[in-house]
Amino acid sequence: MVYQALYRVWRSQRFDDVIGQQAITQTLKNAIIQNQISHAYLFTGPRGTGKTSAAKILAKAVNCPNSTDGEPCNECEICRSITEGNQEDVIEIDAASNNGVEEIRLIRERANYAPTQAKYKVYIIDEVHMLSTGAFNALLKTLEEPKKNVIFILATTEPHKIPATIISRTQRFDFKRIDTKDIIEHLTYILEKNELNFEDEALNVIAQSAEGGMRDALSILDQAISFSNGTITLQDALEVTGSLTYEMMDRFISSCEQKNTAESLQLLDEMLASGKEARRLLENLLVYCRDLLVYQKAPKLLEEKAQHFTATFKQSAKEISAQQIYYWINILNQTQNEIRLTNSPRIYLEVATVKLADEFTNESKIEEGTSSADSQEVAQLKEQVSNLQKEMEQLKSQTVAPQTQAQVQTNKEKKTAPSQYRLPKKRVFKVLKEATKKELTSVKDIWEDLLASLSVTQKAMLRASQPKAASPNGLVIAFDYEIICKKAANDQEFVLAVQNNISRMIPDYVPDLVYITNESWPTLRQEFLSGQKEITEDNGFAENEEVETDTVDEKKEDLVVSKAQDLFGELATIKED
Repeated sequence: MVYQALYRVWRSQRFDDVIGQQAITQTLKNAIIQNQISHAYLFTGPRGTGKTSAAKILAKAVNCPNSTDGEPCNECEICRSITEGNQEDVIEIDAASNNGVEEIRLIRERANYAPTQAKYKVYIIDEVHMLSTGAFNALLKTLEEPKKNVIFILATTEPHKIPATIISRTQRFDFKRIDTKDIIEHLTYILEKNELNFEDEALNVIAQSAEGGMRDALSILDQAISFSNGTITLQDALEVTGSLTYEMMDRFISSCEQKNTAESLQLLDEMLASGKEARRLLENLLVYCRDLLVYQKAPKLLEEKAQHFTATFKQSAKEISAQQIYYWINILNQTQNEIRLTNSPRIYLEVATVKLADEFTNESKIEEGTSSADSQEVAQLKEQVSNLQKEMEQLKSQTVAPQTQAQVQTNKEKKTAPSQYRLPKKRVFKVLKEATKKELTSVKDIWEDLLASLSVTQKAMLRASQPKAASPNGLVIAFDYEIICKKAANDQEFVLAVQNNISRMIPDYVPDLVYITNESWPTLRQEFLSGQKEITEDNGFAENEEVETDTVDEKKEDLVVSKAQDLFGELATIKED
């Protein structure tokens, strides 16, 4: 018989078998018992938390003729055919490879036909966030006008990429990461059923490495079973997961505590040479520092793990201050974020090790309590204050006639030019030349949805901005702070995320994004409008002997005012000179 992976053999077949999602499964069971079945469901959550399994169980439960208390019997022909994947009324679709408009249109056409064997025709669309904009629009039509006896179950790990119009037409269930304790209990049950020997701490290492995903936990357990010699030991689990042993972490943290930088770097080199992966290494050290802190403040919370703590660990928990541990956790967390987008994680690990083994001072405490973004803003403000102080000293020492305000401003701009963001004036004017109120209104309408679709860091950056002008091919976005404007313009991942999500929410609109500062917007707008006025003069509206001056001025002003109102709508304020 062909070998099957554990996660396939032990896939949940009843709602009660789904681990760690009791609130969701009970809600679905009650809906089936009360015959309150929705036409569309959205299952979201991290990978391996039971979304697809719950979708198949729901498909069985609504169609099973012998359903009891909302659970399928798993013995009738309908249940068996759905479990085996050959029931023609239950269609599973992978949106990653079937993400076009034609595939969704085909689903719409088939949905018009009644189910042939089952009571409900069920469409399970996995990784639904991969659908194209056109496919989402086609799916929206189907969800707006649902057919009788048709159920859609959408599953995704990235709900922020799904249009709000789709989400609002579904019942949403958010699957959470499975608790480590629940994963250990399930792994224990499986091993006992298979009559396999194991060490308790080995399962703890596997469960922590799975990061809340049962499928990942079963895959790692599969590897550990193959790697072991009859009994799954702690060492087997550490080797398979690439995790650090307590002894390794004891030695590393102890050398950092003793400020022995050379020894700390040597230990890091040994850990990497033994095949430890950078991301896993950082995770292990973070958990170790967390355990130090908890053991120091509330040891009873770690009673289950206490028997595995070494004497060195317990001694370190007594001697190392909480502030020192906070500082270490901050460094490790920051390094964990930095290595995500680099091809040279070793460099970041070595820098982090030097910081961990460095002298812990009051300045370190201040740095620990301040985010990197805040530190940059503080540094910028200090620089600006310093520049202003220098200018004041220069003005006081000057014996010549005072400069005009315009001259002072010009000198200030020259002095600060190297550190200022270079405004893309030509690109701004290009957008303004073709801008319409329609495009700007469309962007403003989806702005909140756009913010919701971005990652936490990207959302924080875009939150400090507003759309100022939009054309069929461009969009001007003004940021409240110059430092954030610079960062946004130079962050290619951020630019692509904003552009892709805008084009997904506004069909056929892929604007060139132009970033400016809020402070520069009035000047750029006025400069553009002045240029438009000059163009009207060049096109035959200039004054001449045969045309009265007042009439010509009115025509020029009307044309400029009309253009300004088209571009900026209510933002345009007309002032009489």
